[in-house]
Amino acid sequence: MATESMEIDDSLYSRQRYVLGDNAMHQMAQSSVFLSGMGGLGIEIAKNIVLAGVKAVTLHDTKVCETWDLGSNFFIRKDDVSSQKMRVEAVCSRVAELNPYVHVDISSSILDNNTDLRFLQKYQCVILTEATICLQKRVNDFCHSQQPPIKFLSCDAFGVCVRVFCDFGDEFVVSDPTGEEPKEIFIQNITQSNPGVVTCMDNRPHGLQTGQSVVFREVNGMEELNGTVQHVSVLSPHSFAIGDTSQLQPYAHGGFVFLMKTPKTCRFETLERQLSDPQVLTPDLSKPEAPLQIHAAMLALDTFQEEHNRLPNIGCLQDAEVLLKLTEEVSVNAELVRCLSRTARGTVPPLTAAVGGLASQEVLKAITGKFAPLQQWFYLDAMEILRPLHSVSPEEFLPRGDRYDGLRACIGESLCQELHKLRVFMVGCGAIGCEMLKNFSLLGVGLSKSSGEVCITDPDLIEKSNLNRQFLFRPHHIQKSKSTTAAEATYDINPDLQVEAHLNKVCPATESIYNDSFFSRMNVVVTALDNVEARRYVDRCSFLSQMRPLLDSGTMGTKGHTEIIVPNLTESYNSHRDPPEEEIPFCTLKSFPSVIEHTIQWARDKFENAFVHKPSMYNSFWQNHPSPEVVLQAGESLEGSFQVIKLLNRRPSQWEQCIAVGRLKFEKYFKRKALQLLHSFPLDTRLKDGSLFWQSPKRPPTPVEFDLKDPLRVEGNDEPHAVPHFFWLSQDLSEEVVASILSEVRIPEYSPLDKSVETDETAKKPDLIKMPVNSEEEREAITHLEQAISTCERLQMNPQQFEKDDDNNGHVDFVASASALRARVYSIEPADRLKTKRIAGKIIPAIATATAAVAGLVALELIKVVGCQEFESFRNCFFNLAIPVVVLTEPAKVKKTMIRSNIYFSIWDCWTILGHEDFTLSDFMNAVREKYGIEPTMVVHGVKMLYVPVMPGHSKRLKLTMQKLIKPSLDRRYVDLTVSFAPEADDEDDLPGPPVRYYFSSHETP
Repeated sequence: MATESMEIDDSLYSRQRYVLGDNAMHQMAQSSVFLSGMGGLGIEIAKNIVLAGVKAVTLHDTKVCETWDLGSNFFIRKDDVSSQKMRVEAVCSRVAELNPYVHVDISSSILDNNTDLRFLQKYQCVILTEATICLQKRVNDFCHSQQPPIKFLSCDAFGVCVRVFCDFGDEFVVSDPTGEEPKEIFIQNITQSNPGVVTCMDNRPHGLQTGQSVVFREVNGMEELNGTVQHVSVLSPHSFAIGDTSQLQPYAHGGFVFLMKTPKTCRFETLERQLSDPQVLTPDLSKPEAPLQIHAAMLALDTFQEEHNRLPNIGCLQDAEVLLKLTEEVSVNAELVRCLSRTARGTVPPLTAAVGGLASQEVLKAITGKFAPLQQWFYLDAMEILRPLHSVSPEEFLPRGDRYDGLRACIGESLCQELHKLRVFMVGCGAIGCEMLKNFSLLGVGLSKSSGEVCITDPDLIEKSNLNRQFLFRPHHIQKSKSTTAAEATYDINPDLQVEAHLNKVCPATESIYNDSFFSRMNVVVTALDNVEARRYVDRCSFLSQMRPLLDSGTMGTKGHTEIIVPNLTESYNSHRDPPEEEIPFCTLKSFPSVIEHTIQWARDKFENAFVHKPSMYNSFWQNHPSPEVVLQAGESLEGSFQVIKLLNRRPSQWEQCIAVGRLKFEKYFKRKALQLLHSFPLDTRLKDGSLFWQSPKRPPTPVEFDLKDPLRVEGNDEPHAVPHFFWLSQDLSEEVVASILSEVRIPEYSPLDKSVETDETAKKPDLIKMPVNSEEEREAITHLEQAISTCERLQMNPQQFEKDDDNNGHVDFVASASALRARVYSIEPADRLKTKRIAGKIIPAIATATAAVAGLVALELIKVVGCQEFESFRNCFFNLAIPVVVLTEPAKVKKTMIRSNIYFSIWDCWTILGHEDFTLSDFMNAVREKYGIEPTMVVHGVKMLYVPVMPGHSKRLKLTMQKLIKPSLDRRYVDLTVSFAPEADDEDDLPGPPVRYYFSSHETP
């Protein structure tokens, strides 16, 4: 159990803090939640909100553990069933150990229409699952009537249909309706008119919406606008109108606006009122009518329960007809009603995981006011996983007394068996990987001892920051392997699962392991990765090797996506590419930063150069040159010798010298660089067109004078001053001692240099090693080398790789302080330590709710793949739980390309030719022509042209064997060749075709 109040643990909650912010985290740490119902949906919500870090959770349930529960509740074990333990008792300790900062207690008291509900007054949020509609209405009315209102959610999962209802009171204030971080929008021009029209710099899109509010800063000429809040009316992607500017001074130059976070008030109705006129979210664009249809069908199901005190029996046609009769007054799809009746007693674990993730995010919104809440219903169905009743026997769905009865009631015994026999390869065992393994366990994926397998791989070790969302891991697992630990934890959920854990990265270096033979054993590939390039590589492997289905997903904060790739039906992952990430121009980083991201990246680069690049270069140099004497004799002839000699000369041996070096660096970066820039470009410098050089987005620098008592602080940094952090990382020296050392440091007199400053934004960063050096400096360094010979035993440095997760190493403090100081030089608003850490460490914001949702949605697609559903059944998804928006769409259909004369190919096609030892290039071309009915004209292997008719001597190659032309390695079974084909008309270009896979032996199996 946890302490009464929670002090935010930065290392545990770091990824989530980037999503929710400190205010929301503190609000959660003061909030208590009541959660009723410990079925599959209830335990999913419990997991997510405890990981998120609320103050306290009361788990309520009155049922005893049954075998059925093992297939939906991942915290109930076989021993709990055999000992007839109460469900809430069985799960309590396992929920509590997810987060030591959350107080978890239990209740098994009766909660019904006669219960005195005043006990709920101590909670900020109440969640009901597995409750009758009558009880939901009564509890909701009580919560709504309180002052302030108790936030209320009800969630239900009936087979292939789920719903969520939210009521947060008559006036619920949302502090951040969008969840998007405000961006600075630089101004090109503002008209003197009514209304005034603002044009963005370089016609860049502003991304604003009519009705939003912006604040103006640093406008020259029309200074009256600075600091004012203006309402926006969008005119185009690059311009917007504001209030009357006709009486203001003419706009001169510069300035920017940023979007204000405007609180929004949402009004909710009670469940009773919403039943007849529901506000619903529409997730599936191919079924826009579905939410209201499911609403009507589930209301009929609620009525059935009240009248019969039970759910419809599995496969009972009479119950289905009774339920259908209850919907006669509204127009409802009869097939939907029959499917709901047939599956209502069952459970689809991935579906409960998906809706549980969304519902959990609504709980966090309810107690923090962060992000726009769901208003007020969310419905989702998984009808596509069902096989038509006429194609399967009714006995398929009947219970058999094992943990899969709930799933069997929905998808049937045959499909359950197909899941058991499945061979899955999952790459990555982080947050999504843990959630996927949970789904595999509940579905029984790969448990067949004769043919099933779940193979997982991840080279990473568990860190403390992982525990907040990678729910299979505990504090005692820190620094253990993710994959082996996840496999062991999975056995606790389902001991029958067959999991093989690897510690490898899937990359070119491991192609000997993850080769054709490996992929040919697998039925499905699942990626649980956090970067695009790794996904592309895995897609290429599964695509080129055996064309296996690939299920991909990812999250960023509250956003998530899923994508399904099915051979011959959809495009591949590599069929589309996101635009490359925009790089900061070198000249901007070096001389003209305009936003805080520029100063953070500059500071990060300085860290990399000082503590990684230079020490590594130094070590590499001395590995090739055994002693200083050799270097001294060779002098200037050795490449890189000057930089190494300078490092050796200036390398401090005592902390006093470190402080002196830091003081000189401060003078260089925060004073002299600014003075030099103003010397090169005085404030009145003008461009050829007469406009000022120093205008937005360029900011003129202001030199900073060093002051040990500088009040500059970095928010979120516990240290008293930011300035000392730039040069003094970890030694515990008093301020008096530091001041004494600094008083002895000689600061050379400044004199400007006549050198050019790069202003071209397309210019690349020059090579640091090959930069020209001052000859006088070089001679001075070499003459001092003799003094360093005596320290030759110290010819190694210890590079410090940037480590964002260790708050004791000073790395983030260095970057935060250096960035804040540079921001002061350029009059940029500094970032707090949390934002600096996120940007410098390239941290992807993450939260357990989104992770659970994407894993559930992916596992739903896995069932469809195994069930061999048609293309129209598959769904990709994008969601943003902050808004909330959930969009399910059909994947992109594979495109067919015509070669000619009704000969088509797609990205999935690969023509094959079987050869032998004496098979010539001419034989190959004849074989292609005879097998596929089209004349090959050109053959290329990678970048090597095997046959191009116009190339001199290529006609002689036709007699050469394929083995001589390609020279394969001994273990190479085949090669993929690019072949062009003859056009129908002589004046047309050669035609492209699919790759042609040539097997060197006819005994090889294509």
